[in-house]
Amino acid sequence: MPNNNPPVTGKYIDPLVDFAFKKIFGSEPNKDLLTAFLNEVFRGRKHIVDLVYNKNEHPGDLKDEGSAIFDLLCTGDNGERFIIEVQRAKQGYFKERALFYTSRLISDQAPKGKRNAWGYNIAEVYLIALLEDFTLEDSPPNSYLHDICLCNRDTGEIFYDKLGYTYIELSKFVKTETDLGTDLDKWLYVLKNMSRMEKIPVYLRKPIFEKLFSIAEYTNLTKEEKTMYDSSLKYKWDNKNVIDYARQEGMEKGMEKGMEKGIEKGEYKKALDIAREMKKDGLPFVQISKFTKLSVEEIEKL
Repeated sequence: MPNNNPPVTGKYIDPLVDFAFKKIFGSEPNKDLLTAFLNEVFRGRKHIVDLVYNKNEHPGDLKDEGSAIFDLLCTGDNGERFIIEVQRAKQGYFKERALFYTSRLISDQAPKGKRNAWGYNIAEVYLIALLEDFTLEDSPPNSYLHDICLCNRDTGEIFYDKLGYTYIELSKFVKTETDLGTDLDKWLYVLKNMSRMEKIPVYLRKPIFEKLFSIAEYTNLTKEEKTMYDSSLKYKWDNKNVIDYARQEGMEKGMEKGMEKGIEKGEYKKALDIAREMKKDGLPFVQISKFTKLSVEEIEKL
């Protein structure tokens, strides 16, 4: 049955909640946290020294072409482009969406003229996706980290290494404190469990993790930030309840299509309810749109 108990705010915010993720990893003073995390994700294959944050909305080239909106988009010190996404629930055509996002960043590099002089010198593009409550289709049951690139199907040799997709299935990451061997293990453990911790553990007593826990302490948020986090946490909780209920109904009735429609309708209603509350609190429409995924026009009509 869906959990009807309201979400409880602990000592530390949940880093997988939309507002918290962007506060921790998406602000200029904290870019060392994102840099450290990405370096562990690449496991020595790349070493990022610095990052520059880019606008997370990437408009299409044509007037009627839809925009691509990322959770985080940044550029590395060697011109690499990184898309960082948190996907909390199963979504249709998720792999295709990832391809669409990275293709946008590749095609955007082409100059409007003198393409021959440019010579297709494409900068590296990577997408890192944290999957919270669902797994990829046909992925091995005991494998949570998937490092995808273009390779020769017959030999397995890498064909092109400047385009990559890293999918991390957090639901499959089940290591306990005693199992944590690498800093990547520690990052993933913190992402899953920090909101339930009461203090920073001894094994995380490093400057980068100490900074992470300091930023994530709920009492260190401003009044406005607490309001935005509470709304974002409630939105995540409501969505999970909607999905759990729809999944249960779908299993009982064997109606997969009906479940998907129920999820979509329920998520939209919850987004409207949260937007109304945030609007009452006087938050800017742009911020409300950012955290509820509703358009500014829809929010204005509430």
